[in-house]
Amino acid sequence: MDLRQMQYVVALADERQFTRAAALSGVSQSGLSAAIRTLEDELGATLFDRSPRRVEPTDAGLALLPFARTLLAQATAARDAVVQATRRLSGTLRVGAEQCLGVVDVSTLLERFHRRFPQVEIHFEQAGSHDLLSRLREGELDLVFVATTEHLGALPASELGREPLVLLTPPEHPLAGRPHAPWAELAAHPFIDFVPSWGVRPITDAACAAHGVHRRVRFSVGDVHALLDLVGRGLGIAIVPRHVAAKPQAARLAVVPMPPGTPEWVVSVVTSAGSSPAPQLLELLEVEQAGTVETATVRRNGNGLP
Repeated sequence: MDLRQMQYVVALADERQFTRAAALSGVSQSGLSAAIRTLEDELGATLFDRSPRRVEPTDAGLALLPFARTLLAQATAARDAVVQATRRLSGTLRVGAEQCLGVVDVSTLLERFHRRFPQVEIHFEQAGSHDLLSRLREGELDLVFVATTEHLGALPASELGREPLVLLTPPEHPLAGRPHAPWAELAAHPFIDFVPSWGVRPITDAACAAHGVHRRVRFSVGDVHALLDLVGRGLGIAIVPRHVAAKPQAARLAVVPMPPGTPEWVVSVVTSAGSSPAPQLLELLEVEQAGTVETATVRRNGNGLP
């Protein structure tokens, strides 16, 4: 057994389908399937029951799963120990983040890191969370700050914070001033939302679908300030993380809490899986945890991120 096989086992157990597990692991579907069959031959046991629609771990697979997760975590911890013994940093660090994450100030974080380690060349890109995760898996980025809990698979991720969603409306809107946004009435109003690759869009889509709300998204944007401007002009309403409603550009808009039970906005930092993290990554995370989010609650997902 090797670490790559353990990564495949974890991804397949989490996703319950070969196509998505292969995408999360950065390997072809045939390559993933062959690796799992090789492992099953080595162990003399069937680890997954296959069907056309779903893959389920067998009793043997469920028995192996905690050990697979532990091996991946121990491998990461071992790499971390080696990295921490070498503190002279240079090279390049490629970072990505979604705009206006709220719980972490990425600009301040990068400034602090640059002041501590000016010899490291930083490349920074801004995009939607789902696009950033794809770039991370393709090896084009080293670390990303994202606002999604979907499709992380075996990627090492650490939650930085979360906050509720709220509804933004023009001040004269009929929903303004309500104690909670009424699900039953939302479908009657046009929406302004972010493009699908942004973290909040699938959260809103899923929450509305769960409550039978067939909403009309009139405008899809890739910029927070554009969304606030369109809402302010009376062109639609928007569901956003609470920190967006606190921006100066939203000062004249009405803020309506979403009903209890609405999913929260969750921000995490994610690194690539299956390769030794560069020392720059660990230093960047240390700067982040010591500085820009020192009051945030950091919740780890068990993948060994410091």
